[in-house]
Amino acid sequence: MKMIAIDLDGTLLNRDSRISDENVQAIKHARAKGVEVVVATGRAEFDVREVFSKTGLKTWVIGANGATIHTPEGELFDSVPIAHDDAAQILKWLDQKNFYYEVFSDTSILTPENGRDLLYIELDRIRSANPEADISDLEHSLLKQFGQTGFVQVESYEDILQSGSPLYNVLAFSFDQEKLKQGWKQFENYVDLTLVSSALHNFELEHKEASKGLALEKLAAHFSIPMSATAAIGDSPNDLSMMKAAGQSAAMGNARDVVIEASDFVSKTNDEHGVAHAIDLWLK
Repeated sequence: MKMIAIDLDGTLLNRDSRISDENVQAIKHARAKGVEVVVATGRAEFDVREVFSKTGLKTWVIGANGATIHTPEGELFDSVPIAHDDAAQILKWLDQKNFYYEVFSDTSILTPENGRDLLYIELDRIRSANPEADISDLEHSLLKQFGQTGFVQVESYEDILQSGSPLYNVLAFSFDQEKLKQGWKQFENYVDLTLVSSALHNFELEHKEASKGLALEKLAAHFSIPMSATAAIGDSPNDLSMMKAAGQSAAMGNARDVVIEASDFVSKTNDEHGVAHAIDLWLK
């Protein structure tokens, strides 16, 4: 085993969005053994650095679902931005359909000023329709989404397009499953885009040549590591590309069924240090 790619949310991070000491030590142990460790996430690279800030970890980071690759020192190694015309069509449609959305640039997570209000309105509608329902999981999802680093609010999606910055990832979020299905149907046949989901309440769009799997292959080639000597672990559908590309794959114990079915084995959950468990098995 020469390279291990690890998803972040739902995998390396526990329910409280923290990295356990057990996982930190397992990663350090793997690196001491000469294994390249890569964090592969839908998040922006600068957000990952903030998550790592108190752990002492410095790894390669595949960000924005494979649209960016950064070195352990934070330097941009490779990037595949969304074409401007595609970004314009995506953002215009999401704006017209009153979606909350986030757009990743090199330095910021760009989002509309009224975006959070849209999600709070959706939550209020759910409360009104089901006054006895427990919506604590939905509230937790919202706090997790807003807990990222680097948000910059804009008046209009047109401000994002006019900024001239490369745009790597567009995430749309909603508690309305029918609304999400409508969004998936809208974009699933765009030949120049990759469409994935990293959680129950979102879908994400990148350039067609951006995926965690393709990014992992680029890094393996950079280090002259055969794919048979790589491994990947994740929990959500956006992890499937790297799990299929890697020589060995593990699903978290809390993973979605489609991820479990595609994996070589199932590790423990993200609250049971499942990453450390998988690394230990691979190193043995």
